Parts: sequence; structure tokens; C-alpha cells
Amino acid sequence: MVNRFKENLASGKISLGSVITLSDLCVSELAGDCGMDFCWIDAEHAPHTIEGVHRHLIALRGTGCAGLVRVRANDPMLIKPYLDLAPDGVIIPMVNSAEEAARAVAACRYPLTGIRGCGVRRAVRYGAADFFDYVKESETEPLVIIQIEHIDAVRNLDEILDVPGIGSICVGPCDLSGSMGILNRMDDEKLNKVLDEVCAKVKDRGLLLGTAAGDFAGWKARGVDWFAGISDWGAMAAGLRAFRKECENA
Repeated sequence: MVNRFKENLASGKISLGSVITLSDLCVSELAGDCGMDFCWIDAEHAPHTIEGVHRHLIALRGTGCAGLVRVRANDPMLIKPYLDLAPDGVIIPMVNSAEEAARAVAACRYPLTGIRGCGVRRAVRYGAADFFDYVKESETEPLVIIQIEHIDAVRNLDEILDVPGIGSICVGPCDLSGSMGILNRMDDEKLNKVLDEVCAKVKDRGLLLGTAAGDFAGWKARGVDWFAGISDWGAMAAGLRAFRKECENA
């Protein structure tokens, strides 16, 4: 099955995705069958168990939709079991320094370049794939995505971007705005200047740029490579509100 997310990254086409917060596996399968290029399975803010994340990844298999998992924290012992579920990417939140970025990358790579423990299962298709072929692939997979979502990370951005092994930068504008004392004021001029500067630096370094919030046209202008612009609950709420409005106005 073709992985649309990886195909788009290779061709320069923007990937569109949905944030998965609900436990029902239908929401991820539905997103894949509706043409989403990836699903952002959120284990940071949503009440997903690791078993639930595993099932969402299984539900995506065969849809052509990639599975990205956002973990709860930049902790190698926490990240490790999610890696063994064989996601296409791991999103690591609140990375504020080069040291923290290096720690995130190391957690996702086997020795000698990293510290990841070896416990393969799903990644080798339960023995159907060659172990050493998988180890070679693991040098670049899963995609290591670090979040820049605090003003401290912005101050340290040049050093963070120097860290080898980062596959993509994900900008978190809401938490970033909070760290600047302007929580969720997305139209604030100071915030948008910072966002423009961050995105320009990421693109200048040749790294992939993504986000999960805001106006698509604005992020497209900043050079975004992937955009998770809708969530499962958000799509449901929008559909229900639109239905009620349509009926009331009939």
C-alpha cells in the first residue's frame, strides 16, 4: 500500500492530516479512507492508552494514511514502547534546547547513534521482514519530529536546528503564544513575527515543517510541508452544527 505522506514529502506536495483524540478506531480508519495523508494520534493531550494507539495504527494499515504519534514527553523510557508500534513518525513535545533535541533523536535511534532498546515485533511484521533490513531502515525511520512551542525554544532555535537526525520541526503556536503571555491570540503581531522567523529558519535548513493549528493559507505561505488542520471531534462538531443550522434555516 502506498504511503501518501511519504510520497508527498518526496514530491514536495503538502500533506494534510487529522488529529485523532477519540478512542474509537473508526475515526482513524475513516480519516484514512477519506483521503487524509496522515493521522496525528495524540497521546499527549488525549486519553489514549498505548494499546489504543497500537489499535489506531493497525486501523490505518491498508488505507495509505501514515500514522504519526505524539508522545507525552521527551523521555526515552516513555518514547521506547511507542517506537515498537512502528509509527511513521514520532512527535516529541516541548523541546526547548539543543540538548533536549539530541536526547529526543537518541531515544528514537538504535546504538551506536542512539540509545533505543531493541524489542522489535510489529516493525518486522512479526518476523516476515528481515531484521537487518529493518535495522538499516531504522536509521531514518520513524521520522523524528520535534515541537517548537515555547519562547525558550525560539531563542535556542539555531542550536536546535544544528542537531543531526531531526526529520521535521512542528511549530506549536498556541503553547508558544502562552509562553509569550498572549495565550491563543493568534492574530497578535508579535506572535506572527516570531512564527514567520521560526518557519524561515526551518526552511533555510532544509528541514520539513509542520503544524497542527491555524489558517492553512497562512501556513502554506510559510512553506509548511504537512498540516493537521482538523481533529476527529472538531469535524464531528462542525458537521453537527452545520446540520442543525441547515435544518433551522430550511
